[in-house]
Amino acid sequence: MTDETGRHRGMNDEAPPGADQYTAYDDFDLPSYVGLPSFQKLPWITDAAELARRGPDVAIVGAPYDDSTSHRPGARFGPRAIRAASYMSGDLNSLQLGIQPYDWLDVVDAGDAPITPMDVERGHAVIERKVFDVANSGAIPIVLGGDHSITYPSASAVARHVAPRRLGVVHFDAHADAANSTWGNLRSHGTPMRRLIESGAVEGRNFVQVGLRGYWPGPETLGWMRERGMRWHLMTEIEQRGAEAVVADAIAQALDGPEVVYLSVDIDVIDPGMAPGTGTPEPGGMLTRELLRAIRQVVGAVELAAMDVVEVAPPFDQAEVTSTAAHRCVLEAISALAARRRDAGRSPRAG
Repeated sequence: MTDETGRHRGMNDEAPPGADQYTAYDDFDLPSYVGLPSFQKLPWITDAAELARRGPDVAIVGAPYDDSTSHRPGARFGPRAIRAASYMSGDLNSLQLGIQPYDWLDVVDAGDAPITPMDVERGHAVIERKVFDVANSGAIPIVLGGDHSITYPSASAVARHVAPRRLGVVHFDAHADAANSTWGNLRSHGTPMRRLIESGAVEGRNFVQVGLRGYWPGPETLGWMRERGMRWHLMTEIEQRGAEAVVADAIAQALDGPEVVYLSVDIDVIDPGMAPGTGTPEPGGMLTRELLRAIRQVVGAVELAAMDVVEVAPPFDQAEVTSTAAHRCVLEAISALAARRRDAGRSPRAG
């Protein structure tokens, strides 16, 4: 519902004088815990034809799949938790970027890919189709995982959509996820980056990883990564040079040839002290504020084709700290997209 100025009311706004008590607020303006649990209470539009007719700027997509995890399961519950991880409703104002993103972007929630458990091939197939349909509507898909295996079908769909333009990837993660297999599973959450490169969807030299640390992968995988020209930045480099400088290098590397970028954020890039709800926690990671700033930095500098946020496993974080961080990753991307539109001299949305 809008007020007399035509803008949406937020959580701190009063109802207009004389408004009917029952209808004073519509669902968008009600508290975040009331009504349809879409992302940020945005319009829920799951039909591909309806999406195409509306042509939104951004569409949230759920990929509730975790049958490819190697350690702690639970990321199938990630999309629902990320959607719910907000105390805010109504219009938003980014203090960091000085913008109200929904004044500039039409953002909707396109619902979930119709996943069923225990079927890797089908799970990935329906994710790819869902993301492709969303991209074809003209929207930038922002995909909520799910384990990291979902990046293979999601980025494949985006690469197919943007062709013949080339797709670069900026990948924030504690782990390279470029193994050949995990106990024989070629589509595990430790293998999606290799599958993307082997399939030809993305070239290795256009694949940049940030935040790697710990004790995996081993020499074979690292050797394969070097042979394909993949580039990566360890946490030790972030500690020495600062995240902003490292991310600037990653952006330049990802755009070394490609015109558009897919941004993949594994929430375990954050130190597990700040994001414990994930399948493979790795000590010594980025601060949450560093990651949020990095997302603003990437999205503000590239033409974003799509994004995913993965590996949020709510059963391991009853305080919802991890899902809140993931929710903010999405909001920072949306706000940076809006600021990019504003700074390019484009007009706010009509109405």
